Amino acid sequence: MKDLFSVAGKVAVVTGGSRGIGEMIAAGYLANGAKVYITSRKAEACDATAKRLSEQFGGECISLPADMSNLAGIEAFAAALNAQEDHLDILVNNAGVAWGAPLEEFPEVGWDKVMDTNVKGVFFLTQKLLPLLEKNADSDNPSHVVNVGSIDGIKTPVFDNFSYGPSKAAVHHLTRVLAAHLIKRSIIVNGIAPGPFPTYMLSTGVGAGGDTENTDWDAVGKRNPRGRVGTAEDIAGLAIFLSSRACGFTVGDVITCDGGTVVS
Repeated sequence: MKDLFSVAGKVAVVTGGSRGIGEMIAAGYLANGAKVYITSRKAEACDATAKRLSEQFGGECISLPADMSNLAGIEAFAAALNAQEDHLDILVNNAGVAWGAPLEEFPEVGWDKVMDTNVKGVFFLTQKLLPLLEKNADSDNPSHVVNVGSIDGIKTPVFDNFSYGPSKAAVHHLTRVLAAHLIKRSIIVNGIAPGPFPTYMLSTGVGAGGDTENTDWDAVGKRNPRGRVGTAEDIAGLAIFLSSRACGFTVGDVITCDGGTVVS
Protein backbone atom coordinates (compact mmCIF):
# COMPACT_ATOMS: atom_id res chain seq x y z
CA MET A 1 0.00 0.00 0.00
CA LYS A 2 2.73 2.49 0.84
CA ASP A 3 4.18 2.49 -2.70
CA LEU A 4 0.89 3.01 -4.51
CA PHE A 5 2.08 6.20 -6.21
CA SER A 6 5.69 5.20 -6.85
CA VAL A 7 7.27 5.79 -10.25
CA ALA A 8 10.82 5.22 -8.97
CA GLY A 9 13.00 3.38 -11.47
CA LYS A 10 10.48 3.77 -14.29
CA VAL A 11 11.44 4.92 -17.79
CA ALA A 12 9.14 7.67 -19.09
CA VAL A 13 8.73 9.70 -22.27
CA VAL A 14 7.04 13.10 -22.16
CA THR A 15 6.43 14.71 -25.54
CA GLY A 16 6.36 18.48 -25.65
CA GLY A 17 8.43 18.35 -22.47
CA SER A 18 10.57 21.43 -22.98
CA ARG A 19 8.04 23.83 -21.47
CA GLY A 20 4.53 24.20 -20.08
CA ILE A 21 2.52 21.24 -18.87
CA GLY A 22 4.99 18.76 -20.37
CA GLU A 23 7.86 20.25 -18.39
CA MET A 24 5.75 20.18 -15.22
CA ILE A 25 4.95 16.48 -15.69
CA ALA A 26 8.57 15.65 -16.50
CA ALA A 27 9.67 17.47 -13.34
CA GLY A 28 7.21 15.46 -11.26
CA TYR A 29 8.49 12.16 -12.61
CA LEU A 30 12.11 13.17 -12.07
CA ALA A 31 11.47 14.34 -8.51
CA ASN A 32 9.98 10.93 -7.78
CA GLY A 33 12.78 8.81 -9.18
CA ALA A 34 11.90 8.16 -12.82
CA LYS A 35 14.24 8.42 -15.80
CA VAL A 36 12.65 10.84 -18.27
CA TYR A 37 13.07 11.49 -21.99
CA ILE A 38 11.61 14.76 -23.25
CA THR A 39 10.92 15.88 -26.80
CA SER A 40 10.18 19.13 -28.58
CA ARG A 41 10.60 20.43 -32.12
CA LYS A 42 13.22 22.98 -31.04
CA ALA A 43 16.40 21.10 -30.15
CA GLU A 44 18.06 23.96 -28.29
CA ALA A 45 15.08 24.47 -25.99
CA CYS A 46 14.73 20.72 -25.41
CA ASP A 47 18.42 20.36 -24.53
CA ALA A 48 18.32 23.34 -22.15
CA THR A 49 15.24 22.07 -20.30
CA ALA A 50 16.66 18.56 -19.94
CA LYS A 51 19.88 19.97 -18.49
CA ARG A 52 18.03 22.27 -16.09
CA LEU A 53 15.63 19.60 -14.85
CA SER A 54 18.45 17.09 -14.33
CA GLU A 55 20.34 19.60 -12.22
CA GLN A 56 17.26 20.74 -10.31
CA PHE A 57 15.97 17.31 -9.35
CA GLY A 58 19.15 15.25 -9.43
CA GLY A 59 17.64 12.75 -11.83
CA GLU A 60 18.28 11.74 -15.41
CA CYS A 61 16.39 13.85 -17.96
CA ILE A 62 17.42 13.19 -21.57
CA SER A 63 16.65 15.39 -24.57
CA LEU A 64 15.52 13.69 -27.79
CA PRO A 65 14.22 16.51 -30.04
CA ALA A 66 11.57 15.45 -32.56
CA ASP A 67 8.64 16.72 -34.60
CA MET A 68 5.51 14.85 -33.56
CA SER A 69 3.36 16.27 -36.38
CA ASN A 70 4.59 13.85 -39.07
CA LEU A 71 5.43 10.19 -39.38
CA ALA A 72 9.07 10.80 -40.31
CA GLY A 73 9.67 12.70 -37.08
CA ILE A 74 7.84 10.10 -35.03
CA GLU A 75 9.78 7.21 -36.56
CA ALA A 76 13.08 9.03 -36.03
CA PHE A 77 12.23 9.54 -32.37
CA ALA A 78 11.21 5.89 -31.93
CA ALA A 79 14.49 4.75 -33.50
CA ALA A 80 16.51 7.06 -31.22
CA LEU A 81 14.69 5.80 -28.14
CA ASN A 82 15.11 2.17 -29.19
CA ALA A 83 18.83 2.77 -29.46
CA GLN A 84 18.95 3.78 -25.78
CA GLU A 85 16.22 1.74 -24.06
CA ASP A 86 14.98 -1.83 -24.29
CA HIS A 87 11.62 -1.00 -22.70
CA LEU A 88 9.31 1.90 -21.81
CA ASP A 89 7.08 2.10 -18.74
CA ILE A 90 5.30 5.43 -19.25
CA LEU A 91 4.38 7.42 -22.36
CA VAL A 92 2.87 10.89 -21.94
CA ASN A 93 1.49 12.21 -25.22
CA ASN A 94 1.54 15.91 -24.37
CA ALA A 95 2.91 17.65 -27.49
CA GLY A 96 0.28 20.00 -28.85
CA VAL A 97 -0.26 23.20 -30.78
CA ALA A 98 -3.06 25.71 -31.28
CA TRP A 99 -3.99 28.19 -34.01
CA GLY A 100 -6.05 31.31 -33.51
CA ALA A 101 -7.94 33.19 -36.21
CA PRO A 102 -11.47 34.56 -36.77
CA LEU A 103 -13.96 32.06 -38.18
CA GLU A 104 -14.13 33.67 -41.62
CA GLU A 105 -10.34 33.79 -41.90
CA PHE A 106 -9.36 30.48 -40.35
CA PRO A 107 -6.86 28.82 -42.74
CA GLU A 108 -6.46 25.25 -43.86
CA VAL A 109 -2.89 25.23 -42.55
CA GLY A 110 -4.23 26.12 -39.08
CA TRP A 111 -6.59 23.15 -39.24
CA ASP A 112 -4.06 20.65 -40.55
CA LYS A 113 -1.17 21.64 -38.28
CA VAL A 114 -3.30 21.28 -35.16
CA MET A 115 -4.89 17.99 -36.17
CA ASP A 116 -1.57 16.51 -37.30
CA THR A 117 0.24 17.31 -34.06
CA ASN A 118 -2.57 16.91 -31.54
CA VAL A 119 -4.28 13.79 -32.91
CA LYS A 120 -2.20 12.05 -35.55
CA GLY A 121 0.93 12.43 -33.47
CA VAL A 122 -0.67 10.79 -30.43
CA PHE A 123 -1.84 7.78 -32.40
CA PHE A 124 1.29 7.09 -34.40
CA LEU A 125 3.77 7.67 -31.56
CA THR A 126 1.81 5.22 -29.41
CA GLN A 127 1.79 2.77 -32.32
CA LYS A 128 5.54 3.03 -32.93
CA LEU A 129 6.39 2.65 -29.24
CA LEU A 130 4.16 -0.38 -28.61
CA PRO A 131 7.05 -2.88 -28.68
CA LEU A 132 8.86 -0.94 -25.95
CA LEU A 133 5.67 -0.47 -23.92
CA GLU A 134 4.90 -4.20 -24.10
CA LYS A 135 8.42 -5.43 -23.35
CA ASN A 136 8.18 -5.49 -19.53
CA ALA A 137 4.40 -5.15 -19.17
CA ASP A 138 2.26 -7.81 -17.59
CA SER A 139 -0.99 -7.98 -15.65
CA ASP A 140 0.68 -7.17 -12.33
CA ASN A 141 2.98 -4.49 -13.72
CA PRO A 142 1.32 -2.78 -16.71
CA SER A 143 2.78 0.05 -18.76
CA HIS A 144 0.91 3.33 -18.87
CA VAL A 145 -0.02 5.82 -21.59
CA VAL A 146 -1.30 9.25 -20.57
CA ASN A 147 -2.81 11.44 -23.30
CA VAL A 148 -3.07 15.16 -22.56
CA GLY A 149 -6.29 16.60 -23.94
CA SER A 150 -8.00 19.78 -22.77
CA ILE A 151 -11.19 21.05 -21.23
CA ASP A 152 -11.64 22.74 -24.63
CA GLY A 153 -12.40 19.24 -25.89
CA ILE A 154 -15.28 19.05 -23.39
CA LYS A 155 -16.74 22.56 -23.43
CA THR A 156 -16.77 25.32 -26.04
CA PRO A 157 -13.41 27.17 -26.08
CA VAL A 158 -13.41 30.86 -25.18
CA PHE A 159 -10.83 31.66 -27.88
CA ASP A 160 -11.19 31.60 -31.68
CA ASN A 161 -9.07 28.47 -32.12
CA PHE A 162 -11.51 26.42 -34.14
CA SER A 163 -9.38 23.33 -34.70
CA TYR A 164 -8.01 23.08 -31.16
CA GLY A 165 -11.15 22.03 -29.26
CA PRO A 166 -12.16 19.42 -31.86
CA SER A 167 -8.60 18.05 -31.87
CA LYS A 168 -8.69 17.61 -28.10
CA ALA A 169 -12.14 16.00 -28.23
CA ALA A 170 -10.60 13.56 -30.71
CA VAL A 171 -7.74 12.90 -28.27
CA HIS A 172 -10.28 12.11 -25.55
CA HIS A 173 -12.09 9.59 -27.71
CA LEU A 174 -8.85 8.17 -29.09
CA THR A 175 -7.85 7.61 -25.46
CA ARG A 176 -10.93 5.44 -24.93
CA VAL A 177 -10.41 3.55 -28.20
CA LEU A 178 -6.74 2.84 -27.47
CA ALA A 179 -7.57 1.88 -23.89
CA ALA A 180 -10.03 -0.76 -25.07
CA HIS A 181 -7.48 -2.31 -27.41
CA LEU A 182 -4.37 -2.08 -25.26
CA ILE A 183 -5.70 -3.16 -21.86
CA LYS A 184 -5.57 -6.73 -23.16
CA ARG A 185 -1.86 -6.17 -23.80
CA SER A 186 -1.19 -4.93 -20.23
CA ILE A 187 -1.00 -1.27 -21.29
CA ILE A 188 -3.31 1.09 -19.40
CA VAL A 189 -4.37 4.21 -21.30
CA ASN A 190 -5.98 7.25 -19.68
CA GLY A 191 -6.17 10.96 -20.35
CA ILE A 192 -5.99 14.35 -18.67
CA ALA A 193 -8.07 17.38 -19.65
CA PRO A 194 -6.21 20.39 -18.20
CA GLY A 195 -7.72 23.79 -17.61
CA PRO A 196 -5.76 27.02 -17.12
CA PHE A 197 -2.06 26.57 -16.39
CA PRO A 198 0.73 29.16 -16.66
CA THR A 199 1.88 28.09 -20.12
CA TYR A 200 3.08 29.75 -23.31
CA MET A 201 -0.10 28.71 -25.09
CA LEU A 202 -2.45 30.27 -22.52
CA SER A 203 -0.28 33.36 -22.22
CA THR A 204 -0.71 33.86 -25.95
CA GLY A 205 -4.45 33.32 -25.65
CA VAL A 206 -4.91 35.97 -22.95
CA GLY A 207 -2.97 38.54 -24.95
CA ALA A 208 0.43 38.38 -23.23
CA GLY A 209 2.21 37.11 -26.31
CA GLY A 210 3.61 33.96 -24.73
CA ASP A 211 5.59 35.88 -22.09
CA THR A 212 4.81 33.51 -19.24
CA GLU A 213 6.95 35.33 -16.70
CA ASN A 214 5.14 38.64 -17.15
CA THR A 215 1.61 37.35 -17.69
CA ASP A 216 -0.79 38.40 -14.93
CA TRP A 217 -1.61 34.89 -13.81
CA ASP A 218 -3.39 36.17 -10.70
CA ALA A 219 -5.89 37.96 -12.92
CA VAL A 220 -6.33 34.86 -15.06
CA GLY A 221 -6.77 32.71 -11.96
CA LYS A 222 -9.47 34.94 -10.47
CA ARG A 223 -11.80 33.78 -13.24
CA ASN A 224 -11.34 30.16 -12.15
CA PRO A 225 -13.61 28.58 -9.48
CA ARG A 226 -10.48 27.54 -7.55
CA GLY A 227 -9.33 31.16 -7.56
CA ARG A 228 -6.00 30.46 -9.25
CA VAL A 229 -4.34 28.80 -12.23
CA GLY A 230 -2.95 25.30 -11.95
CA THR A 231 0.47 24.50 -10.52
CA ALA A 232 3.14 21.98 -11.44
CA GLU A 233 2.13 19.91 -8.41
CA ASP A 234 -1.48 19.74 -9.63
CA ILE A 235 -0.73 18.33 -13.07
CA ALA A 236 2.29 16.24 -12.05
CA GLY A 237 0.34 14.66 -9.20
CA LEU A 238 -2.40 13.52 -11.55
CA ALA A 239 0.11 12.24 -14.11
CA ILE A 240 1.90 10.26 -11.40
CA PHE A 241 -1.38 8.71 -10.27
CA LEU A 242 -2.20 7.74 -13.87
CA SER A 243 1.17 6.03 -14.31
CA SER A 244 1.51 4.24 -10.97
CA ARG A 245 0.06 1.19 -9.20
CA ALA A 246 -2.70 3.45 -7.89
CA CYS A 247 -4.09 3.44 -11.43
CA GLY A 248 -4.23 -0.32 -11.81
CA PHE A 249 -7.99 -0.44 -12.36
CA THR A 250 -8.74 2.95 -13.95
CA VAL A 251 -8.85 2.45 -17.70
CA GLY A 252 -9.88 4.72 -20.57
CA ASP A 253 -10.87 7.68 -18.41
CA VAL A 254 -10.25 11.35 -19.12
CA ILE A 255 -9.86 13.29 -15.87
CA THR A 256 -10.23 17.06 -15.72
CA CYS A 257 -7.54 19.07 -13.95
CA ASP A 258 -9.13 22.49 -14.19
CA GLY A 259 -9.98 23.91 -10.77
CA GLY A 260 -13.67 23.18 -11.28
CA THR A 261 -14.16 24.99 -14.60
CA VAL A 262 -16.15 22.29 -16.38
CA VAL A 263 -18.44 21.38 -13.48
CA SER A 264 -19.09 25.05 -12.73
